[in-house]
Amino acid sequence: MSISLHQAVKVGSYIFRQKLKGNKHYPLVLMLEPLFRCNLECAGCGKIQYPEEILNKRLTPEECFRAVDECGAPIVTVAGGEPLIHNEIEQIIEGLVARKKFVYLCTNAILLEKNLPRLKPSPYLTLSIHLDGLKEEHDQLVCRDGIFDVAVRAIQAAKARGFRITTNTTVFEGEDPERLHKFFDYVSSLKVDGMMISPGYSYAWAPEQNRFLKKERTRDLFRKIFAPMRDRKNPRAWNFNHSPFYLEFLEGSRDYDCTPWGNPNYSVLGWQKPCYLLNDGYAQSFQELMSTTEWDNYGHKSGNPRCQDCMVHCGFEPTAVTDATSSIRNTIRSVQSLLPAG
Repeated sequence: MSISLHQAVKVGSYIFRQKLKGNKHYPLVLMLEPLFRCNLECAGCGKIQYPEEILNKRLTPEECFRAVDECGAPIVTVAGGEPLIHNEIEQIIEGLVARKKFVYLCTNAILLEKNLPRLKPSPYLTLSIHLDGLKEEHDQLVCRDGIFDVAVRAIQAAKARGFRITTNTTVFEGEDPERLHKFFDYVSSLKVDGMMISPGYSYAWAPEQNRFLKKERTRDLFRKIFAPMRDRKNPRAWNFNHSPFYLEFLEGSRDYDCTPWGNPNYSVLGWQKPCYLLNDGYAQSFQELMSTTEWDNYGHKSGNPRCQDCMVHCGFEPTAVTDATSSIRNTIRSVQSLLPAG
């Protein structure tokens, strides 16, 4: 089961409370980046391109807790940069778990195995391991040989210690669906608790812009990627850590607009406007972010050219999750998706 029933119930209850209050703009996932420094220079990421004075900055545990409390989202992803570089990462994780937040610690796994003793398994903690394909593809995308093998060893070590594990995969232009099918089969054989997947979208600081997908190309590619799951004779039961509605959105069978306030981003620079991928300035508080951002200027329906090809999970997964609570039928289907296959 990718998303635990406990997490689904708590998040669903949170959404219903927001609707009862009449709130239209509310967060589901806080994307917390306590540092931008990383030990890789991946082709599709631009964080390492920041100047040294920014890369040397760190959020303190107290700053992280203040942002989490101010935001109030039930889920927190801790990313970066590479969060395991942060000297106080265990205090940050412990503080978030103590607040009963569902925490996803996102890591490239280079430092994970040696740092496992610093972390404690918990139903509130998931280790999200960056894997962008099988060995050849992953090592090419992270621009360093041997990282795939390091990540696999770390996954096996973490599973042996009782941690919940998901993988996090970004699909870029030129991907071979059949290779991704083999990748999903391999990751499933590692007994991970779920797989996250998202199309790559143009991140302005990334050094290789030609790797990012356009909207129609995304839909065509994901129809091919998910085709084995619809095989009537032998369907592949891959365990994705997503709402089934988001997966249908990626294929083009559902039409959603972006919910940019659903996954607010807080980092060493402040609260990023309007989302993780676009940088239209920073707010100094969550309330300022919510009240001063012109939300209607973003998303497919806005006509903003920067948004037209985006289908990334940080913008559209919140829309899909909210849709899952929009009717009894959708809620039942969402619950059924949490049950083991067969």
